[in-house]
Amino acid sequence: MNDATAPRMPGLNQPAPDFKAPTTHGEKTLADYKGKWLVLFSHPADFTPVCTTEFMAFAQRQGEFAKINCELLGLSIDSTHSHVAWTRNIKEKFGVEIGFPIIADLSMNVATAYGMIQPGASDTSAVRATFLIDDKGILRAMIYYPMSNGRSIDEVLRLVKALQTSDANGIATPEGWQPGDKVIVPPPKTVAEAEKRMNEGYECVDWYFCKKSL
Repeated sequence: MNDATAPRMPGLNQPAPDFKAPTTHGEKTLADYKGKWLVLFSHPADFTPVCTTEFMAFAQRQGEFAKINCELLGLSIDSTHSHVAWTRNIKEKFGVEIGFPIIADLSMNVATAYGMIQPGASDTSAVRATFLIDDKGILRAMIYYPMSNGRSIDEVLRLVKALQTSDANGIATPEGWQPGDKVIVPPPKTVAEAEKRMNEGYECVDWYFCKKSL
């Protein structure tokens, strides 16, 4: 892939790319979500089965995201009319109401800014990309899935909770961490700190690997 065709990728821990775009709930901008966490996620196309399962799962967990101050915002390179027709179809056929906005990105401006277009994988469609943006507008995580396989919405929700917990407590979280599990204490940065670590009351396997309960 040469520089001319390589997708432009946003950077982790950098300000998320700004946007202003039409959605099924009116025009939305990144600034509209200031003070809240945001899950921005793209899908290849409306009226496709894998995307339908994902959107229903996001909709069914929307209340859980809301409880942790997190909003949902979908996107595909389809028109608003297509999005409206698709969400109405989901409600009619599956009994699930899509309560979050969906960006109509016919211009591909948002998809391009976020690196959602992957030449060779998606052509002119946005792949299954998920972006976690914190309440200060900083991009904290990116997750990409292939066209053929759906995301785990449980994992997206878990990751938002883990990031918020790390921010609030200055800790890291181990593999598969869930709220209530022990967390990882940041490793010592000096020889003197390492000498003290084993006697600081943490659950330690060695000086660099210690856990604690919150």
